Amino acid sequence: MAKFKVIVSDPEEGKSKIVELEGARAVPLIGKRLGETLDGAVVGMSGHKLQVTGGSDKDGFPMHPNVHGGVRISVILSKGVGFHPKGKGQRQRKTLRGNVVTEDIVQVNTKVLEKPMKAEKAKLDGAKPEQTEVVEPTTVKTADNPSEADAQPAKD
Repeated sequence: MAKFKVIVSDPEEGKSKIVELEGARAVPLIGKRLGETLDGAVVGMSGHKLQVTGGSDKDGFPMHPNVHGGVRISVILSKGVGFHPKGKGQRQRKTLRGNVVTEDIVQVNTKVLEKPMKAEKAKLDGAKPEQTEVVEPTTVKTADNPSEADAQPAKD
């Protein structure tokens, strides 16, 4: 039975929220790779598009985009996720998790790519769209047409 903590980050607002998924709600995440997009309805944010950016497994090992599959493996790193060198040219062997979300993953990091449009958002909130006034055309009386013009006696 899969259980995930999904961290949804919104780069525009600079905020994030945690959503816990368990059982059947967690199934759509299994098999997703780092960088893939998914529908926001999975985490209860309908209309949003999310991108999987990272995660970690049950023992705290981070997911790495260059390790293929859902395996845990020790690789030599010179930079990047899981290792930050203190000196130039330094390398070190680190244990990392693959780039596929499996049942061993506990935390999945995502970011918002697209939000629903404001008009659709107003409909979801129940707000009425703005109403515009309709201006009816008015008739203008001209002196060129004597039938429409005001009749004034001519002075000779």
